[in-house]
Amino acid sequence: MKKIERKVIRFLRQYQMDLQDVDMEQTVQAFLDEMRRGLAGRKSTLEMIPTYLTAENDVPVGKKVIVADAGGTNFRVATVYFDEAQKPVIENLRLFTMLGVDREMDKTEFFAAMAGYFRDVAGAANDIGFCFSYPVEILPNKDGRMIRFAKEIKALGVTGQLIGENLRRAMADAGLPADKHVVLLNDTVATLLAGVGYQNRAFDSQVGFILGTGTNCSYIEQNAHITKKKDLDAAHSQIVNAESGGMGKGYRGKLDVRFDKATVNPGSNKFEKMISGAYLGPLCLFVLKQACRDGLFSKPVAAAIKEVPALDTKELDAFMRYPDGDNPLAQACKNGTCDDRQTLFYIADRLTERAAKLSAINLAAMALKTGRGIDPTRPICIVAEGTTFYKMKSVQSRVAYYLKLYLENKKGVFTEIVHVDNATLIGAAIAGLTN
Repeated sequence: MKKIERKVIRFLRQYQMDLQDVDMEQTVQAFLDEMRRGLAGRKSTLEMIPTYLTAENDVPVGKKVIVADAGGTNFRVATVYFDEAQKPVIENLRLFTMLGVDREMDKTEFFAAMAGYFRDVAGAANDIGFCFSYPVEILPNKDGRMIRFAKEIKALGVTGQLIGENLRRAMADAGLPADKHVVLLNDTVATLLAGVGYQNRAFDSQVGFILGTGTNCSYIEQNAHITKKKDLDAAHSQIVNAESGGMGKGYRGKLDVRFDKATVNPGSNKFEKMISGAYLGPLCLFVLKQACRDGLFSKPVAAAIKEVPALDTKELDAFMRYPDGDNPLAQACKNGTCDDRQTLFYIADRLTERAAKLSAINLAAMALKTGRGIDPTRPICIVAEGTTFYKMKSVQSRVAYYLKLYLENKKGVFTEIVHVDNATLIGAAIAGLTN
């Protein structure tokens, strides 16, 4: 078995695709350099978007806020308040279809339908915390200007529009209470805010981390370091949305470069293509087909792998959990030998561990940039969300391992990964109540 593992490592290292090829110190420093450039308004692959939202303010007890979460498929609306124990209480939760998914809408239809989603809760509170999981430019008044939708959303004339302003106008047109203070944020920022007051723990700072279909990070930065904005109070801090999936400097393997060129959006989201759920399965299949060309498999198995048309990350996970199960990779091995199955497993497993190591690098850079977490009794709270992080075999435990190995053991910075149920709704509530 060790002989097979060594063969796989030689193959991966030939293309700089092995987890040993990832130098944590160098890659963290590359992240930090890009973060600093983005904060300064210099050319960077990290957008480093100021959110004008703070985690400094106390969450009021008993005050209701309307919350909304617009995602890729669903649109959720509810009310939230925090009880005397600072526990969130979610009420009036309604689930709708995301606007523009089922049919094309123009601007008027889009915002009229959105206002309709708020009909049952419009009178419940004056503040709205709105988690809007699409690229928007956040403004100092906490509203957001639409940059673009994902391809599945069909909404004409919404790009460039202010989401909160148009929502209030549509609510007024529908005869609903419309004098609302709307605070817009994305899912990564909402996830970070969900860690505020988590189980009444005292944390030194917060990081929000998404590793699902895509990936992103947010963290808390001193305003004095956000030099691309000239009107900030240097004495305070705010949450920065790093858009870390776009990281394009530092480590990339030779097959990462080839894989990127074969995607529908070559050159964009280079980091995301090495670690996220949308790409990890397809990347593994791309590497496996190179392994077939390089003679790592027997002829029957190589022929079967070459015939696999596509592989999603769920199918990759299924093989790693059930190498003899009913999944495309296990089926490709059924006419091969035990060596074939082990070779395939080692390739899949090492690529997955590499993704976990790179995820830990992302988090380590965010943690180090906060300048906090040196007291082990006051660690940095990492609120993590996403199916790839929690459901993909061994990813969560390996991220924690590499964080301890690098951040805690080498840098003396302490973190704690937590999961918060309904994180985006709770984070949106805290944003609406405190900003």
